[in-house]
Amino acid sequence: MIAEEIMSKDVIILNSTDTIQTAIDVMRNNKIRHIPIVDDNGALVGLVTTQSIRNAAPSIFSLNDHTEEVLLKPVSTIMKTNVVTGHPLDFVEDIAMLFYENKISCLPIKKGNTLVGIISESDLLHTFVKFTGADQPGSHIEIKVPNKVGILHGVTAIFKNKNLNILSILMRPDQIDENYVIIVIRVKTMNPLSIVSDLTNNGFTVLWPKAPELLS
Repeated sequence: MIAEEIMSKDVIILNSTDTIQTAIDVMRNNKIRHIPIVDDNGALVGLVTTQSIRNAAPSIFSLNDHTEEVLLKPVSTIMKTNVVTGHPLDFVEDIAMLFYENKISCLPIKKGNTLVGIISESDLLHTFVKFTGADQPGSHIEIKVPNKVGILHGVTAIFKNKNLNILSILMRPDQIDENYVIIVIRVKTMNPLSIVSDLTNNGFTVLWPKAPELLS
């Protein structure tokens, strides 16, 4: 999956000459926390967030004598200019890494110099929920297997023999032994006892659900 499939394309934007008060009103009225700032040609020049407003103009929230003066300043005085951006063809997993490495809460998407979309933390979280199949009824199964070629085929063959529909498959390294990986499978059944039993009988180590506990 790529960025253009999950990004919001109807992006609410402002110009660098718009006031901080305008930014606050737009955020409040549209229930958003980020506003890309563009020039007259639609090129991204900055980003204003609720956090940048708090950091640069704390007097707004204390309502002192300087509040009105601060509110009338242009957003160019508080906007972030070294904005991390993505491209419409970036893969979602690479976008997630950008969020993680740069500790950002949104990612403007550019094509050339033109802003074409934006991805928020919520967009990314919703996408990974879809990836894992967690939005559909089913059961979560974790299997510890040797990290070798063809092992996944052996596991999924057991599900096929049971005529069980797999919603998602994820793999992660075993934190204890680098020679093993953990296969995380979400399967379309509310009762995983039978497949857990078959996996165990075929020599696979099921970490979750615990077969002895469930079958007792």
